Amino acid sequence: MKDYAFRREAIDGFRAILPLIIAAAPIGFVFGAVATGNGLSPLETVLMSALVFAGGSQFVAMDLWTHPASWTALGFAALLVNLRHVLMGASLERSLGLFRPWQKLPTLFVMADENWALAEARARTTVLTPAYYLGLALPFYLGWLVSSLAGALFGALIGDIAVYGLDFAFPAVFIVLLTGFWKGRETGLVLAASGLAALTVHTLVPGAWYIAAGALAGIGAAFLPLAQKEQAA
Repeated sequence: MKDYAFRREAIDGFRAILPLIIAAAPIGFVFGAVATGNGLSPLETVLMSALVFAGGSQFVAMDLWTHPASWTALGFAALLVNLRHVLMGASLERSLGLFRPWQKLPTLFVMADENWALAEARARTTVLTPAYYLGLALPFYLGWLVSSLAGALFGALIGDIAVYGLDFAFPAVFIVLLTGFWKGRETGLVLAASGLAALTVHTLVPGAWYIAAGALAGIGAAFLPLAQKEQAA
């Protein structure tokens, strides 16, 4: 009975994440093509996807890639891009009540924006189980590796990927994720503050600082209504 429940939960997780695996495949393909274009081998490309597993950081790393690579610059840029994972991890940890201590670390390692969003949505309606999260995270992780490898092996054959619109896959996936968290005016305020701050800093300051600026502005905008409610009370 327990095995059946585990399989059922894992299958439900896989069904939930499958559309996003398909949507993220072009992103992984583009990354693989960009990585090999910067001199990485297919093996190095897959290892980067496996060990870093953060599309935003990986693309920023490719933008900053030099020969020899500046590991300090790459690491700092990756830190800026992935600072949001601190908040995402803190948010997800509240829903890991059924997870054993040894399960939590790998759970957070394979956390990505897509499976985090679906895990949070699941936790709002029912208990998040390890089996359901495994069904979300493991196929998404493997899909990222396979699509990265495909891009590394075959990306050069299709030429300029922008011609096919594959470069729009990244923002398209995030637009879909945002719709699941839309709560009306307050969400719009957060998005507007983040976008304005990111665009301003991107225009004025070189590097990846615009990502941190957008995140901090969004956090500030999210806390503003809460502060107003407390003052009114």
